Amino acid sequence: MSAISPLSPVINFLPYQRAWIADESRFKIGMFARQTGKTFSTGGECADDCFRSWIDGRRSRWVILSRGERQAAEMMTEVIKPFTKAFYEVYNTLLKGGEPVFSEGEFRAPQASGPDAVYKALEVGFPNGSRITALPANPDTARGFSANVILDEFAFHAKSREIWAALFPVISKGQQKLRVISTPNGKGNKFYELMTAEDSVWSRHVVDIYEAVRQGLDRDVDMLRRGMADEDAWAQEYELKWLDEASAWLDYDLISACEHAGAGKPEGYQGGLCFVGVDIAARNDLFVIWVVELVGDVLWTREIIARRRISFAEQDALLAEVMRRYRVVRCRMDQTGMGEKPVEDAKRVHGSERVEGVLFSAASKLDMATTLKERMQDRKTRIPAGDPKLRADLHSIKSQVGVTGTRRLIADGDSDGHADRFWAGALAVSAADMGAEDYGYQAAPGVRSRWADRRADDDDDDKASGQRWGHGGGAW
Repeated sequence: MSAISPLSPVINFLPYQRAWIADESRFKIGMFARQTGKTFSTGGECADDCFRSWIDGRRSRWVILSRGERQAAEMMTEVIKPFTKAFYEVYNTLLKGGEPVFSEGEFRAPQASGPDAVYKALEVGFPNGSRITALPANPDTARGFSANVILDEFAFHAKSREIWAALFPVISKGQQKLRVISTPNGKGNKFYELMTAEDSVWSRHVVDIYEAVRQGLDRDVDMLRRGMADEDAWAQEYELKWLDEASAWLDYDLISACEHAGAGKPEGYQGGLCFVGVDIAARNDLFVIWVVELVGDVLWTREIIARRRISFAEQDALLAEVMRRYRVVRCRMDQTGMGEKPVEDAKRVHGSERVEGVLFSAASKLDMATTLKERMQDRKTRIPAGDPKLRADLHSIKSQVGVTGTRRLIADGDSDGHADRFWAGALAVSAADMGAEDYGYQAAPGVRSRWADRRADDDDDDKASGQRWGHGGGAW
């Protein structure tokens, strides 16, 4: 060991950061809150080790695996480069051979068939042969090196278990060190397993935002919490809570609270105004039609039609039957991908004033899901009781906050319908979220509508609930 005191001549680290750097355990894992310097500290340890090796006349090899090329580039340019330059300025009188050299190249991974997979690699090389390489993490790059490894934001790595299976046998052959750092990202990943396993060889470090501030980190906790304005995200990103699979959007308690034995039965239809959501089928996915009726200020599920592997003609026929049997004010359909033609056909047959296509995007999905969740939280939605497949579908959507703080909704893939029922329900409930307006009614010439006898009662119901819903003044 050289006479250099760890990092202190170059950087003043906070106590929890110094404790992390000073821990020389072979297997070390840290769960740190956002903005507390976990990547900064780990990059400092990595650079320090390379300079110690240079001074001591040995070589050190480090590989940083980040969740993507952008994150790998950030680690190299914003952490490793500044540390390397700062250390060289301090220790250059003790070193021989010139300055460290930064380069950008390619990492090629042979494939079982087809051309090699090519990844962007950023590297700093030291005159004594030590190197630090930053790469995007995947099974190819994980098995490509025998080196000390840093897994940066490991909870957010795609295929974290595959990466782990490829990586660990490689580093276990020698005495290489492994550093795993991240904030939590639910329980469905390898990082969670490593942090919570009993009788583990891992040296664990846990620092939430409150402990970091107590030890000197300059952060306004109250301002951060108000600015985030999302308690789930705050609990995960700053308080290091393990949320349910990155947080179930609709938990089972909420789903159960909205169940009713009278929901989901077409015979319970009272002749009121209805709203429909349609999730278009793709290959083996479910085609789902969800019908809700407005009764007072509550949306009652009247019917959920779910069919697998049916033709577009059959899908069109099912929707036509729904439009015939219910007084549909508005129908929202998934227009994404193969939904373009079904939406076009539905508009032509049922009227563009009643049929709306919705292109699914992160923003539109979050908007619809929020509308559904708020309606359920306010107990303004009734869904069928005792349907395990429906419950699983509704619970399958998870709210995930990425390392940038952006929220997105994902399906866990374990439900029968791959969340198709969820999105049909979200489309139906969001179809009802159209504001209050007057509506007109006009019977077809010479035809007495089967709803005419109920017209007076409907008017009374509308006035009592304070709701007036319109479809543009056309005939039913």
